Amino acid sequence: MTPRSRKAITPKMAQALEALYLRYNRPEYIDPDPLAPTKDYAHSHDQEVAGLIAASLAFGNVKTILKSIDAVLRYFPNPAADLRTATTCTLKKRLRGFRHRYTDETDMLHLLQGIQQVLNQYDSLGHAFQLQINDDDASLNNALQRWRALLMKPCKRPGNYLLPDPAKTSACKRLHMYLRWMVRNDAVDPGPWSTHVSAAKLLYPMDTHMHRIATCLGITKRKCADRCCAEEVTAQFARVAPHDPVRYDFCLTRLGIRKDTDLNAFLIQCGKRVSKN
Repeated sequence: MTPRSRKAITPKMAQALEALYLRYNRPEYIDPDPLAPTKDYAHSHDQEVAGLIAASLAFGNVKTILKSIDAVLRYFPNPAADLRTATTCTLKKRLRGFRHRYTDETDMLHLLQGIQQVLNQYDSLGHAFQLQINDDDASLNNALQRWRALLMKPCKRPGNYLLPDPAKTSACKRLHMYLRWMVRNDAVDPGPWSTHVSAAKLLYPMDTHMHRIATCLGITKRKCADRCCAEEVTAQFARVAPHDPVRYDFCLTRLGIRKDTDLNAFLIQCGKRVSKN
């Protein structure tokens, strides 16, 4: 990291970030985020299962995403318990005709079967994930790779877009977003894993929208929203919130998503010049 990038987050920017967090990191601003269906469940095991299904489908138009999430979860009022005992025949019947963009009922079947196997072997997705963590890992990416491998065992196709591979250069935004939901615990993130997994090791859920904001803030000069970019941005935010580097992810992503936000006004508050174009 260059000396210039070490100075990227100024006290003025940190103050603006915290103000944004206090303004938007509240339950009333969740909808229509893919996180919303996860909040419908009180039990931690149901939250983690519903959350993984929701996060795996979080690509494309948000209305379509929520419709696809509902198309799966409507059959599982108690997702963890229902999946533990569901037969392959039952799952195929419930998923018949399912499609979300370029994924289909077979992809979702394999994901649900992977969740089922992990639940029956480890009792919960969180316990399975916890067992994959090494104390000397700087982030959770290595644990995520091993945990994903457990979920991928039923997959008979070469890959499954619903579960991207953290071993590749992709930022794997959806999986790291899922970890944020599971590990952080505040007014927005339910955090069923918060007592067992450190939020300090979370990696930023990086996509083109977050990449644009990070670029405008001057905390990255990378041209691609890949894992290296996510690591760089995470390191920058860790200077402000070392124990919770992804603290500002939800509120930052409201910028540009909600009509009542103003990215340019926020950048000015951070001391950044804003183009008039």
